[in-house]
Amino acid sequence: MVSLYTHQAQNVRKTWFLMTMFFVVVIGIAWAFSYILQNPAILYIGVIFSIGMNIWSYWYSDTLVIKMSGAVPITREQYFDLWNAVENLSITAGLPMPKVYIINDASPNAFATGRDKDHAAVAVTTGLLSLLNKNELEGVIAHELSHIGNRDILLGTVVVVLVGFIAILSDMFMRSMFLGGDNRNRGDGRLMIILMIVGVVLAILAPIIAKLIQLAISRKREFLADASGALLTRYPEGLASALEKISGYPHGLQKVSTATAHLYIANPLKDGKAVSFLSKLFATHPAAEDRIAALRGMERN
Repeated sequence: MVSLYTHQAQNVRKTWFLMTMFFVVVIGIAWAFSYILQNPAILYIGVIFSIGMNIWSYWYSDTLVIKMSGAVPITREQYFDLWNAVENLSITAGLPMPKVYIINDASPNAFATGRDKDHAAVAVTTGLLSLLNKNELEGVIAHELSHIGNRDILLGTVVVVLVGFIAILSDMFMRSMFLGGDNRNRGDGRLMIILMIVGVVLAILAPIIAKLIQLAISRKREFLADASGALLTRYPEGLASALEKISGYPHGLQKVSTATAHLYIANPLKDGKAVSFLSKLFATHPAAEDRIAALRGMERN
Protein backbone atom coordinates (compact mmCIF):
# COMPACT_ATOMS: atom_id res chain seq x y z
CA MET A 1 0.00 0.00 0.00
CA VAL A 2 1.30 3.46 -0.91
CA SER A 3 1.97 5.68 2.09
CA LEU A 4 4.08 8.60 3.17
CA TYR A 5 6.95 6.20 3.91
CA THR A 6 6.80 4.11 0.73
CA HIS A 7 10.08 5.48 -0.61
CA GLN A 8 11.94 6.03 2.67
CA ALA A 9 14.05 2.86 2.60
CA GLN A 10 14.68 3.30 -1.11
CA ASN A 11 15.97 6.85 -0.60
CA VAL A 12 18.21 5.78 2.26
CA ARG A 13 19.74 3.16 -0.03
CA LYS A 14 20.05 5.74 -2.80
CA THR A 15 21.79 8.14 -0.43
CA TRP A 16 24.42 5.63 0.60
CA PHE A 17 24.82 4.41 -2.98
CA LEU A 18 25.35 7.95 -4.25
CA MET A 19 27.75 8.79 -1.44
CA THR A 20 29.75 5.65 -2.27
CA MET A 21 29.56 6.27 -6.01
CA PHE A 22 30.66 9.88 -5.71
CA PHE A 23 33.45 8.84 -3.34
CA VAL A 24 34.72 6.33 -5.92
CA VAL A 25 34.31 8.80 -8.78
CA VAL A 26 36.12 11.58 -6.91
CA ILE A 27 38.97 9.25 -5.98
CA GLY A 28 39.16 8.05 -9.59
CA ILE A 29 39.24 11.60 -10.92
CA ALA A 30 41.82 12.63 -8.34
CA TRP A 31 44.00 9.62 -9.23
CA ALA A 32 43.76 10.42 -12.96
CA PHE A 33 44.63 14.06 -12.39
CA SER A 34 47.50 13.20 -10.06
CA TYR A 35 48.90 10.72 -12.61
CA ILE A 36 48.60 13.12 -15.53
CA LEU A 37 50.19 15.98 -13.60
CA GLN A 38 52.65 13.68 -11.81
CA ASN A 39 51.53 15.13 -8.49
CA PRO A 40 50.50 12.55 -5.82
CA ALA A 41 49.29 15.35 -3.54
CA ILE A 42 46.17 15.71 -5.71
CA LEU A 43 45.13 12.14 -4.88
CA TYR A 44 45.69 12.64 -1.16
CA ILE A 45 43.68 15.86 -1.24
CA GLY A 46 40.91 14.10 -3.16
CA VAL A 47 40.66 11.32 -0.58
CA ILE A 48 40.64 13.69 2.39
CA PHE A 49 38.14 16.07 0.85
CA SER A 50 35.76 13.35 -0.39
CA ILE A 51 35.60 11.80 3.08
CA GLY A 52 35.27 15.22 4.69
CA MET A 53 32.53 16.29 2.30
CA ASN A 54 30.51 13.14 3.01
CA ILE A 55 30.74 13.64 6.76
CA TRP A 56 30.11 17.39 6.64
CA SER A 57 27.16 17.11 4.21
CA TYR A 58 25.45 14.62 6.51
CA TRP A 59 25.80 16.55 9.76
CA TYR A 60 25.85 20.25 8.87
CA SER A 61 24.32 20.85 5.45
CA ASP A 62 20.90 21.81 6.85
CA THR A 63 22.45 24.64 8.87
CA LEU A 64 24.17 25.92 5.75
CA VAL A 65 20.94 25.78 3.72
CA ILE A 66 19.03 27.73 6.37
CA LYS A 67 21.69 30.43 6.51
CA MET A 68 21.95 30.68 2.73
CA SER A 69 18.18 31.16 2.42
CA GLY A 70 18.02 33.91 5.03
CA ALA A 71 15.36 31.98 6.98
CA VAL A 72 14.65 32.84 10.63
CA PRO A 73 12.87 30.67 13.24
CA ILE A 74 9.32 31.51 14.28
CA THR A 75 7.01 30.89 17.23
CA ARG A 76 3.35 29.86 17.34
CA GLU A 77 2.36 33.37 18.42
CA GLN A 78 4.05 35.00 15.42
CA TYR A 79 2.54 32.75 12.71
CA PHE A 80 -0.33 30.88 14.33
CA ASP A 81 -1.90 29.41 11.16
CA LEU A 82 1.43 28.23 9.73
CA TRP A 83 2.52 26.68 13.02
CA ASN A 84 -0.79 24.85 13.42
CA ALA A 85 -0.69 23.55 9.85
CA VAL A 86 2.79 22.11 10.37
CA GLU A 87 1.92 20.69 13.79
CA ASN A 88 -1.36 19.06 12.73
CA LEU A 89 0.01 17.55 9.55
CA SER A 90 3.10 16.28 11.38
CA ILE A 91 0.82 14.44 13.81
CA THR A 92 -1.20 13.02 10.91
CA ALA A 93 1.98 11.89 9.16
CA GLY A 94 3.40 10.36 12.33
CA LEU A 95 6.45 12.61 12.23
CA PRO A 96 8.08 14.75 14.93
CA MET A 97 7.23 18.37 14.34
CA PRO A 98 10.10 19.99 12.39
CA LYS A 99 11.49 23.40 13.19
CA VAL A 100 9.59 26.12 11.35
CA TYR A 101 11.28 29.04 9.61
CA ILE A 102 10.10 32.07 7.66
CA ILE A 103 11.84 33.79 4.75
CA ASN A 104 10.99 37.46 4.27
CA ASP A 105 10.42 37.40 0.51
CA ALA A 106 7.36 38.22 -1.61
CA SER A 107 8.00 35.31 -3.98
CA PRO A 108 5.90 32.29 -2.89
CA ASN A 109 8.01 29.21 -2.16
CA ALA A 110 8.98 26.66 0.50
CA PHE A 111 11.53 23.96 1.21
CA ALA A 112 12.43 21.29 3.76
CA THR A 113 15.91 20.39 4.95
CA GLY A 114 17.66 18.24 7.56
CA ARG A 115 19.36 14.86 7.79
CA ASP A 116 16.39 12.90 9.19
CA LYS A 117 12.89 13.28 10.65
CA ASP A 118 14.29 14.12 14.09
CA HIS A 119 16.51 16.92 12.73
CA ALA A 120 14.27 18.49 10.09
CA ALA A 121 13.12 21.99 9.27
CA VAL A 122 10.47 23.54 7.03
CA ALA A 123 10.83 27.08 5.70
CA VAL A 124 8.23 29.12 3.82
CA THR A 125 8.28 32.63 2.42
CA THR A 126 6.05 35.46 3.55
CA GLY A 127 4.83 35.63 -0.04
CA LEU A 128 3.55 32.07 0.20
CA LEU A 129 1.54 32.87 3.33
CA SER A 130 -0.05 35.94 1.75
CA LEU A 131 -0.91 34.21 -1.54
CA LEU A 132 -2.34 30.85 -0.48
CA ASN A 133 -5.52 29.92 1.35
CA LYS A 134 -5.64 27.33 4.14
CA ASN A 135 -6.13 24.26 1.93
CA GLU A 136 -3.37 25.35 -0.43
CA LEU A 137 -0.95 26.03 2.45
CA GLU A 138 -1.68 22.60 3.89
CA GLY A 139 -0.96 21.06 0.49
CA VAL A 140 2.46 22.72 0.39
CA ILE A 141 3.29 21.73 3.99
CA ALA A 142 2.20 18.15 3.29
CA HIS A 143 4.51 18.11 0.25
CA GLU A 144 7.46 19.23 2.39
CA LEU A 145 6.64 16.74 5.16
CA SER A 146 6.61 14.03 2.51
CA HIS A 147 10.18 14.98 1.62
CA ILE A 148 11.06 14.57 5.30
CA GLY A 149 9.24 11.25 5.69
CA ASN A 150 10.79 9.84 2.53
CA ARG A 151 14.32 11.05 3.48
CA ASP A 152 14.45 13.11 0.28
CA ILE A 153 16.02 16.00 2.18
CA LEU A 154 19.13 13.98 3.04
CA LEU A 155 19.43 12.61 -0.50
CA GLY A 156 19.09 16.02 -2.12
CA THR A 157 21.58 17.69 0.20
CA VAL A 158 24.23 15.00 -0.18
CA VAL A 159 23.98 15.24 -3.96
CA VAL A 160 24.39 19.03 -3.83
CA VAL A 161 27.58 18.88 -1.77
CA LEU A 162 29.22 16.06 -3.70
CA VAL A 163 28.30 17.51 -7.10
CA GLY A 164 29.81 20.79 -6.00
CA PHE A 165 33.00 19.06 -4.96
CA ILE A 166 33.41 17.35 -8.34
CA ALA A 167 33.04 20.74 -10.01
CA ILE A 168 35.71 22.19 -7.70
CA LEU A 169 38.07 19.28 -8.38
CA SER A 170 37.62 19.66 -12.13
CA ASP A 171 38.25 23.39 -11.88
CA MET A 172 41.44 22.71 -9.92
CA PHE A 173 42.62 20.39 -12.70
CA MET A 174 41.91 22.92 -15.44
CA ARG A 175 43.85 25.57 -13.54
CA SER A 176 46.75 23.19 -12.96
CA MET A 177 46.86 22.45 -16.69
CA PHE A 178 47.77 26.06 -17.37
CA LEU A 179 49.94 26.65 -14.31
CA GLY A 180 51.70 23.33 -13.86
CA GLY A 181 54.00 23.37 -16.85
CA ASP A 182 54.66 20.79 -19.56
CA ASN A 183 54.59 17.15 -18.42
CA ARG A 184 54.75 15.51 -21.83
CA ASN A 185 58.47 14.66 -21.57
CA ARG A 186 57.95 12.47 -18.51
CA GLY A 187 57.66 8.80 -19.53
CA ASP A 188 55.93 7.83 -22.76
CA GLY A 189 55.07 11.09 -24.52
CA ARG A 190 52.18 9.59 -26.51
CA LEU A 191 50.62 8.08 -23.41
CA MET A 192 50.88 11.39 -21.59
CA ILE A 193 49.21 13.20 -24.49
CA ILE A 194 46.35 10.69 -24.51
CA LEU A 195 45.93 10.96 -20.74
CA MET A 196 46.05 14.73 -21.02
CA ILE A 197 43.21 14.72 -23.56
CA VAL A 198 41.16 12.31 -21.44
CA GLY A 199 41.80 14.49 -18.39
CA VAL A 200 40.59 17.63 -20.16
CA VAL A 201 37.44 15.87 -21.40
CA LEU A 202 36.82 14.48 -17.92
CA ALA A 203 37.32 17.88 -16.35
CA ILE A 204 34.75 19.38 -18.73
CA LEU A 205 32.18 16.58 -18.54
CA ALA A 206 32.36 15.65 -14.85
CA PRO A 207 30.45 18.69 -13.52
CA ILE A 208 27.87 18.38 -16.33
CA ILE A 209 27.24 14.69 -15.66
CA ALA A 210 27.07 15.28 -11.92
CA LYS A 211 24.60 18.14 -12.44
CA LEU A 212 22.38 15.98 -14.66
CA ILE A 213 22.29 13.31 -11.93
CA GLN A 214 21.32 15.98 -9.40
CA LEU A 215 18.55 17.34 -11.59
CA ALA A 216 17.16 13.92 -12.52
CA ILE A 217 16.86 12.99 -8.85
CA SER A 218 15.26 16.33 -8.05
CA ARG A 219 12.60 16.09 -10.76
CA LYS A 220 11.60 12.54 -9.86
CA ARG A 221 11.31 13.20 -6.16
CA GLU A 222 9.02 16.21 -6.70
CA PHE A 223 6.41 13.97 -8.34
CA LEU A 224 6.73 11.48 -5.46
CA ALA A 225 6.37 14.21 -2.83
CA ASP A 226 3.32 15.63 -4.64
CA ALA A 227 1.64 12.22 -4.59
CA SER A 228 2.58 11.52 -0.95
CA GLY A 229 1.45 14.99 0.12
CA ALA A 230 -1.89 14.53 -1.61
CA LEU A 231 -2.34 11.20 0.21
CA LEU A 232 -1.58 12.94 3.49
CA THR A 233 -4.17 15.71 3.11
CA ARG A 234 -6.57 13.58 1.05
CA TYR A 235 -7.18 16.69 -1.04
CA PRO A 236 -4.95 16.80 -4.16
CA GLU A 237 -6.66 19.96 -5.42
CA GLY A 238 -5.16 21.97 -2.54
CA LEU A 239 -1.59 21.33 -3.70
CA ALA A 240 -2.56 21.58 -7.38
CA SER A 241 -4.07 25.02 -6.82
CA ALA A 242 -1.05 26.09 -4.77
CA LEU A 243 1.33 25.05 -7.57
CA GLU A 244 -0.75 27.06 -10.05
CA LYS A 245 -0.38 30.20 -7.94
CA ILE A 246 3.30 29.63 -7.16
CA SER A 247 4.29 28.90 -10.76
CA GLY A 248 2.28 31.88 -11.97
CA TYR A 249 4.18 34.34 -9.81
CA PRO A 250 6.54 36.23 -12.15
CA HIS A 251 9.54 36.83 -9.84
CA GLY A 252 12.00 34.50 -8.15
CA LEU A 253 13.47 34.71 -4.69
CA GLN A 254 15.87 37.55 -3.94
CA LYS A 255 18.26 35.42 -1.89
CA VAL A 256 18.78 32.04 -3.54
CA SER A 257 21.65 29.93 -4.85
CA THR A 258 21.70 27.52 -7.78
CA ALA A 259 23.20 25.01 -5.35
CA THR A 260 20.02 24.93 -3.26
CA ALA A 261 17.39 25.75 -5.90
CA HIS A 262 16.26 22.13 -6.25
CA LEU A 263 15.27 21.96 -2.56
CA TYR A 264 12.35 24.37 -3.07
CA ILE A 265 8.86 23.22 -3.99
CA ALA A 266 9.06 25.25 -7.22
CA ASN A 267 11.90 26.80 -9.18
CA PRO A 268 13.05 29.82 -7.14
CA LEU A 269 15.17 31.21 -9.99
CA LYS A 270 12.22 31.92 -12.31
CA ASP A 271 13.41 32.16 -15.90
CA GLY A 272 9.89 32.01 -17.24
CA LYS A 273 8.14 29.05 -18.87
CA ALA A 274 10.96 27.13 -20.55
CA VAL A 275 10.06 25.18 -23.68
CA SER A 276 13.37 24.26 -25.34
CA PHE A 277 14.95 20.83 -24.91
CA LEU A 278 18.05 22.21 -23.19
CA SER A 279 16.07 24.38 -20.78
CA LYS A 280 13.98 21.36 -19.77
CA LEU A 281 17.11 19.21 -19.47
CA PHE A 282 18.73 21.61 -17.01
CA ALA A 283 15.55 22.56 -15.13
CA THR A 284 15.66 21.75 -11.42
CA HIS A 285 11.93 21.00 -11.28
CA PRO A 286 9.36 19.22 -13.46
CA ALA A 287 7.01 21.48 -15.41
CA ALA A 288 4.30 22.81 -13.11
CA GLU A 289 1.68 21.84 -15.69
CA ASP A 290 2.76 18.19 -15.51
CA ARG A 291 2.67 18.15 -11.72
CA ILE A 292 -0.76 19.82 -11.61
CA ALA A 293 -2.14 17.39 -14.19
CA ALA A 294 -0.84 14.41 -12.18
CA LEU A 295 -2.46 15.70 -8.99
CA ARG A 296 -5.81 16.34 -10.64
CA GLY A 297 -5.56 12.93 -12.24
CA MET A 298 -5.39 11.45 -8.71
CA GLU A 299 -8.64 13.17 -7.83
CA ARG A 300 -10.42 11.76 -10.88
CA ASN A 301 -9.17 8.28 -10.05
